[in-house]
Amino acid sequence: MNIQTRNNINVYGEGNEVLIFVHGFGANQDMWRLVTPAFYQDYKVVLYDHVGSGRSDSASYDPNKYNDLEGYKTDLLEVIAYLDAPVVTLIGHSVGAMISMLAALEKPEVVKQLIMVGPSPRYMNDENYIGGFEKSDVDEMLEMMEMNFVGWASYLAPIAIHQENDEKFAEELKTSFTSTNVEVINQFAKATFYSDYRSLLPQVNTPVLIMQCSDDSIVPETVGDYLAENLPNASLVKLNAKGHYPQLSHPEETVKFIQAYLQNRTVPADA
Repeated sequence: MNIQTRNNINVYGEGNEVLIFVHGFGANQDMWRLVTPAFYQDYKVVLYDHVGSGRSDSASYDPNKYNDLEGYKTDLLEVIAYLDAPVVTLIGHSVGAMISMLAALEKPEVVKQLIMVGPSPRYMNDENYIGGFEKSDVDEMLEMMEMNFVGWASYLAPIAIHQENDEKFAEELKTSFTSTNVEVINQFAKATFYSDYRSLLPQVNTPVLIMQCSDDSIVPETVGDYLAENLPNASLVKLNAKGHYPQLSHPEETVKFIQAYLQNRTVPADA
């Protein structure tokens, strides 16, 4: 098995320190394109696609393996091993942040730090926890995916991007959704929106930066607060960016806080 081909791994930059950018549900590595060039001069930047997404090897998709996020975590660890880097920083968006966290829990000696953009350990509401969705909401969304895939994508993409942001990004996200095999994205959706990793948070001793967007229809601000309270070594920054994709809608702000954390593990006060 060729890991590079399987996950469409691309490496840029001249630095020695390795940054691996991990995309989220229904997306691909191109979602990072407005952010990553800022790091080429000082870091080795690694981009890859989850199997079934982007330009990954679709023949490598195994429904049993990717029934939950453990399969994606295994792939990420294999990407790290392929790079042969002693330590890495993982920068994950949305569910990509949880995949990164799982990798850090398994290989804490390799994952130096985690940067989570719009992360959530559980997307559904629970007792004393606001995740953003009722179970009925998730059930209806998955049913809509199966009944009217294009309609579902047309509905969700502009909500995730936020109406105040450029419509071209919503169209790009819709295209990313619909370019993915419907069975694959449906299974990824289930692995994402039915997941619950709250119990693992206290075990994560790796330093973490949580980047929480304002007015995010996918991950409400309360989730960022919850993560900051339950991760032992976390810093929280609340962005001015609205929506769930600040790397597209507000790349300068996204770069600013990632760079500050990489340099000294602190975040500017003027968020």
